[in-house]
Amino acid sequence: MKQDPIDRARAQRLMAAAQLDALVVFQPEHVAYATGTNPGVAALFRRAGAASALVPADPAQRIAAVMPDLMAGAVRRTDAPVDVAFHPIWVDTAVAGPHGPDDPLSAVLAAGDHSARPSTFDPDAAFALLAEQARRLGLAQGRLGVDLGFVPAADFERLKAALPGATLLDGTDALRRLRMVETAAEIARLREAAMLGEAGHARALAAVRPSVERAELSLAYADGVRGAAAARGVTVGGHWDYISIGPDPWGPGRPAQTGDVLKFDVGVVIGGYSSDFARTVCLGAPSRAGRELHAALLAGLEAGLAALKPGVGLAAIHALILETVRKAGVPSYARGHFGHGLGNDPFSEQWPFIAGDCDVVAEPGMVLAVEAPHYVEGLGGFIIEDQVLVTERGLDIMTTTPRDLLRL
Repeated sequence: MKQDPIDRARAQRLMAAAQLDALVVFQPEHVAYATGTNPGVAALFRRAGAASALVPADPAQRIAAVMPDLMAGAVRRTDAPVDVAFHPIWVDTAVAGPHGPDDPLSAVLAAGDHSARPSTFDPDAAFALLAEQARRLGLAQGRLGVDLGFVPAADFERLKAALPGATLLDGTDALRRLRMVETAAEIARLREAAMLGEAGHARALAAVRPSVERAELSLAYADGVRGAAAARGVTVGGHWDYISIGPDPWGPGRPAQTGDVLKFDVGVVIGGYSSDFARTVCLGAPSRAGRELHAALLAGLEAGLAALKPGVGLAAIHALILETVRKAGVPSYARGHFGHGLGNDPFSEQWPFIAGDCDVVAEPGMVLAVEAPHYVEGLGGFIIEDQVLVTERGLDIMTTTPRDLLRL
């Protein structure tokens, strides 16, 4: 039996609580999540008409989607139980028939549909296909939760015109609560990405020396990621780093000098899923103030990690880390969040946040980056961050690099 790309039982519970008959998603990352297929190049315009997915609350009904016709082959290869309608985009393709090396082009290209294509894509045509999918599922008059955190206002007007009988509601909260508990495949991508991020970090540390510049460390990090990925046979979609050298955490930086603090906050992207990991090191002996600040942050982070388990509210973890750091010697500390969810999104920081105003309770299957940063002009950027998986028993800490203030 083909398996749904998402947890349909969880989706059903969340939609029931929100009194929704279905979720309708448009953000490219959400469409990929719901269908198991990246919607492709047309989604780079980040307009709601490029691709969409309709997730019925009833798990007996199959997920429906609208995709660019260029992605038809990719949809077939995923073999997911998703019913997809295709709309044309600007990219023209053809199929070569059986031919020999001396056959003319006229004999090679099979006859095809030569109708005009849009300059990019036709959102009205795409929305009409979505409305057709909704009618087929008996949802055209339903209560539909839309990811309004993404949909542009102009596209929302088109959507309302395409589905005049539906009640369109904000489905953002139900969608993000569905997404915050990762599937096994998502966890595997994030775990692999975390391993590669640590490999890149280790390579960058080996390049630290007096006079080294930030750009050199960034290149060393990238080289370490690529080398580890090649050794493991992993395809990396990208990587990022926030590296700072010296007393100015935000400036352009300067060549490293003895006594400088160096901050490494790094991530690797696999299949759209980004890891997040950070450590602080010192070139030579750190100052007393630097040692004390790092120790306070470390105490806060480790207190938070020790307390984080299923059933514990993320707001309580925020309060604990904040109180611990303040008591450990930084009474003015006022960090707004101490970490966030991880997944496939343009930014590595995703909801939910470990913050005082967060009402989320930790659940097994959540992958979080838990961090304790502080940036002090004149002293440097300090951060300690681990990537963790919440399990039934507690935490599976995916990152293994020691958290101590390393002296190089």
